[in-house]
Amino acid sequence: MIKNTVPFLDLVAPHRELEQDLTSVFRAALQTASFIGGPAVERFEHDFAEFCEAKYCIGVGNGTDALRFALIAAGIRPGESVLTVPNTFIATTEAISQAGALPEFVDVDEQTSNMDVTKLHEYLEIQCYRDSATGRSISRRTGRPISAIVPVHLYGQTADMDPILDIANAYKLTVIEDACQAHGAEYFSAAGQCWKKAGSIGKVAAFSFYPGKNLGACGEAGAVTTNDEALAQTIRMIRDHGQVRKYYHAIEGYNGRLDAIQAGILGAKLPYLRDWNEKRRQAAARYRELLEPISDVIALPQALSWSRDVFHLYVVRSEDRDGLRSHLAESGIDTGIHYPIPLHLQDAYQHLGYRPGDFPVAERLASQILSLPMFPTLRPEQQVLVATQVIEFSSRSGSVLATAAVN
Repeated sequence: MIKNTVPFLDLVAPHRELEQDLTSVFRAALQTASFIGGPAVERFEHDFAEFCEAKYCIGVGNGTDALRFALIAAGIRPGESVLTVPNTFIATTEAISQAGALPEFVDVDEQTSNMDVTKLHEYLEIQCYRDSATGRSISRRTGRPISAIVPVHLYGQTADMDPILDIANAYKLTVIEDACQAHGAEYFSAAGQCWKKAGSIGKVAAFSFYPGKNLGACGEAGAVTTNDEALAQTIRMIRDHGQVRKYYHAIEGYNGRLDAIQAGILGAKLPYLRDWNEKRRQAAARYRELLEPISDVIALPQALSWSRDVFHLYVVRSEDRDGLRSHLAESGIDTGIHYPIPLHLQDAYQHLGYRPGDFPVAERLASQILSLPMFPTLRPEQQVLVATQVIEFSSRSGSVLATAAVN
């Protein structure tokens, strides 16, 4: 059996370092019997809102709840369509469907893997028409009105938000950020001449605190951030059976509350997040330095002047991705693929009627992408080992990735 030399993710080391702080959270919950809501949740909501530079944060059960509740609270209704990308985790589109809307896809940019703003504009101009009575954009494909855009800040890099917001304003659409991989990522808004945190840019944003995220719970957890007070209050009701106060239900809601223990754990970890993100950036810079000599064969993540990435994942591209992955596995190096099948080609969405070739960039990326080990405690010598094996395979492969040269 091959010895595991470099894990894809190390969740043990940070929890070992914070063990005393984390166990004190559980001990406090036992002593007070405060398990649902209460001071721990309120404290974390305040601190995470401040971290995201947003006015409000509402803790919820998981990232899917966060996005679903954000969509519902933002006024997305059954019979409408929401635009998003096909190269994301299915939770993005599950949330849209579960809010009663239909996901429709826009292809992504070749270099960033995030929503292509040119294709977004073309979709609304060519694939939709304006209803003369309402002024709303109607999808020619489905006959449904388009109500919102959900850009995904994939891998910890923000989507290009200024043009997305401009397009949304022009077409009267709501922008809902899927920031589930972007805790602490920043976007430079030329319009505002300032850096903005993911989660503070659109009308509302969703975060996941799944254990492997940059800020992860010890179980399931999520949050919604917004600057809209009325929307924040609606989400608070939605997550708690529509209650204004106990047993007084203004609307039908869900059981989507954030557990107090998970909130306490997240609160204990939050002060370390900036440092963890910086260590991820340092690791990404080290990968780039090590792998730059073969950047004509292996495409590296592109550095953008308008994005401060937090490198939730470090994703490279290879024409022989599967061969590279097998070679690394033989050397005891764990890798991941995020994501191998674009959503429009998943069995779950056959009913949407999409076909291979509909979103060529997303489909091409899905066949090339490989996530290398990335976590804050990744050691330089581990990265050297990863890079050495990537270079060794690539020198044998010789297959040049046509788009790599622009990185």
